[in-house]
Amino acid sequence: MISPIDNSVYAERPQATGEQIDQLLTKAAAAQKAWAQTPLDERRALIDRAVEFMNANAVEIGEELTWQMGRPIRYTPNEIRRGFTDRARFAVDAAPGALANITAASNRFIRKVPVGIVLTIAPWNYPYLAAVNSVVPALLAGNAVILKHSSQTPLCAERLADAFQNAGLPDGVFNVLHASHAAIEKIIGSGRIHFVSFTGSVADGRKIQAAANDVFIGMNLELGGKDPAYVREDANLADAIENLVDGAMFNSGQCCCGIERIYVHRSLYNDFVNGAIALTRGYILGNPLDPATTLGPWSIPPPPSSSAPKSTKPSRRARRPTSTRTAFPKTRKIPPTWPPKFLPASTIKCA
Repeated sequence: MISPIDNSVYAERPQATGEQIDQLLTKAAAAQKAWAQTPLDERRALIDRAVEFMNANAVEIGEELTWQMGRPIRYTPNEIRRGFTDRARFAVDAAPGALANITAASNRFIRKVPVGIVLTIAPWNYPYLAAVNSVVPALLAGNAVILKHSSQTPLCAERLADAFQNAGLPDGVFNVLHASHAAIEKIIGSGRIHFVSFTGSVADGRKIQAAANDVFIGMNLELGGKDPAYVREDANLADAIENLVDGAMFNSGQCCCGIERIYVHRSLYNDFVNGAIALTRGYILGNPLDPATTLGPWSIPPPPSSSAPKSTKPSRRARRPTSTRTAFPKTRKIPPTWPPKFLPASTIKCA
């Protein structure tokens, strides 16, 4: 994994072999059967302990996340403390009602049972926030989980494994997988998993759907979007400026729901533009390890267009913003090691 901070190799992980993947699937299937018999209250308590562990190490995990994908360090711990924690605890609180039987008549009911093994494929831009949406509900429902994170943020899945191990989750219920795209497609079509949750590009979403053509499994595909905003004549202008500029600029614009275009009522247009410019000028582009920085580098720069006409002056479309991957001055004092001193080594491994 190449850090966008200084283009150095921050972490390396071997991809799982076919034999290792087979062993992982066998192990997960066996562990799931026992986990499904665990009382819901015990599952909920275990998830709570894992969330507490993540929060206790949020600063260290946040710094590691900054190194992996470049978001400023002033923000990364909050992905754990806020979004990850809020969503996990919501799922824990909602589980008793969501998993309860549904009575349709005096002698009829619908019983909710685990599907089996859930494969979660999580992105690099919000690796904890996106993963928690499927990992925690799946575990609460009695499923085993295999988590494959983006190769840009491979340590995030391992951190979750540490949290679940520390909380007492039985071996094999939550599994980390570092694997190639081809291997993942083969797993999906193998018939040995029973649900896929994917957050990523439309192109990769199509591949996942195609891989599942011959098996009848459920899937959830979150493939981004195009997100306009409209500022009405009666809008609170200050709030609109603050939230829309943040919606476009946060995470260096690398958000599936990031604001991509804004329509403003003509009566507010000039004031909105002036306010947006003033707010944007307050952003600080720099080394994301500096607490003063509010705008870091792109995590993964877009590939150059092979079809673009060559010119000494790039077109407006071809120009890259100043937040592209840039080698900032190296400030790392201690090279990252595995396992870091603040977390125990995980025994949940695939490769």
